[in-house]
Amino acid sequence: MNGTIPARKVFEDEQAIAFHDINPQAPVHVLIAPREHFSSLTHMGALAAHKDLLGHLVQVAIQIAATEKLTHGYRAVINTGPDGGQTVDHLHLHLLGGRAMGWPPG
Repeated sequence: MNGTIPARKVFEDEQAIAFHDINPQAPVHVLIAPREHFSSLTHMGALAAHKDLLGHLVQVAIQIAATEKLTHGYRAVINTGPDGGQTVDHLHLHLLGGRAMGWPPG
């Protein structure tokens, strides 16, 4: 987010930024993050004034999935908290595709 790690950006607007994950878990693995800092989905949810931002992140994911030609499907996930697999202290949505996704994921 702050430009210290090189990233291949795929989307950017005044509310969000999206870039390829540096450690991809699928052929297409894009991270979509709000520009405003939220430590987690729980943090964002506590701030009702920002409820439209989550919808924007989902719309960005849909747009990127179309651009990346993920016609057979994709997974969009937000990890929240240590037990949810969150390792970065900034809310972000993972868009994964380009292969069949198994279940359960972890």
